[in-house]
Amino acid sequence: MRAGVLIRFSPSRLCMIGNGGLTGSTKPAARRDFSATAATWATWGFIGLGRMGYPMAQNLRAKIPESDTLIVHDQNRELAQKFKEEVGIAAAGAGAKGKGNAIEVSDSPRELAEKSEVIISVLPGPPHVKSVFGHILHPRLSPVAETVSAETDRLFIDCSTIDPTSSTEIANAVHSSSSGRFVDAPMSGGVVGARASTLTFMLGCPTHNSNGDGKLAARVTPILQLMGSKVVHMGTSGMGLAGKLANNYLLAISNIATAEAMNLGIGLGLDPVQLANLINGSSGQCWSSKINNPIKGISPGAPAERDFEGGFSVSLMKKDLGLAMKAAREHGVELELARRAEDVYEDVEEEEKGKDFSVVYRWLEGRSTGGNRSRRGR
Repeated sequence: MRAGVLIRFSPSRLCMIGNGGLTGSTKPAARRDFSATAATWATWGFIGLGRMGYPMAQNLRAKIPESDTLIVHDQNRELAQKFKEEVGIAAAGAGAKGKGNAIEVSDSPRELAEKSEVIISVLPGPPHVKSVFGHILHPRLSPVAETVSAETDRLFIDCSTIDPTSSTEIANAVHSSSSGRFVDAPMSGGVVGARASTLTFMLGCPTHNSNGDGKLAARVTPILQLMGSKVVHMGTSGMGLAGKLANNYLLAISNIATAEAMNLGIGLGLDPVQLANLINGSSGQCWSSKINNPIKGISPGAPAERDFEGGFSVSLMKKDLGLAMKAAREHGVELELARRAEDVYEDVEEEEKGKDFSVVYRWLEGRSTGGNRSRRGR
């Protein structure tokens, strides 16, 4: 496999695993100090160097002090080694002395947690998160160094997209074992946002630390801002994920609707660019039509420009839709369009596995019987 509140980090090792205070906070994070008291961060870590994790870890290395060390871990050790070599060389080439030697590869999440005050995880789904925390919490973790202030309990920040129920169970396990504090902080913005460090994090955590002193969200926010631009505190544990699943349910539906609308307009004889300009200047506009349009030549940098490679895969969209449906069932919420959308993504996955989820357009185009098909969609 991001300030104002007094927060002290000891010179011991700080680690993050990764593959808020004020709602809507966008204040830039400090490079080292999160308070008026000088602090030293010696070591960071990141596990999960997937499509999101790799660029997030790159941005983290670029923003932490030169003297700090970044530890990375991924199930694919070759990928972790590649990150060490590529990012280290790039940092050294930018004039940061010694940065090439300030990236290490670790063999296990447990090893990272034992040496860490902060652990951040960015993993594909519930089974992966449960497995990682199973290894981290068993046997029981020893307390962080006694020299660390009580304000700085070991902190787990999970940025994975999983169901709120599983996340709450993990949070309870962390808290009941006195292993530290746990927050959920899934993100939105996709690979483009991860690369540009413009991600939005949806934070779910109790307002206060275990000892009741200081706001926990205010401690977490500047850490997340090292990898993104906005942190929205949604409420207590699990509420960050509740917000993420509601958002991604809407995304799953609007992506299909965008593909259908573009396919319809083109089938009726409209020019794709003119159609997109109309939609994006009218009431039908959305992220899928404006930023991730499935027609080549409309959204610069979108996966459609490169045969739908990269981006947010069909499999991950189907996974998030399934999580939203599971949460809805558990809470008695009706999702009228969910089952049909799930069928669509299942069919698209069979034909276009590994492609960005906007490839739904190409799937629809192939099923259409009209002769006037897109001149730009392939």
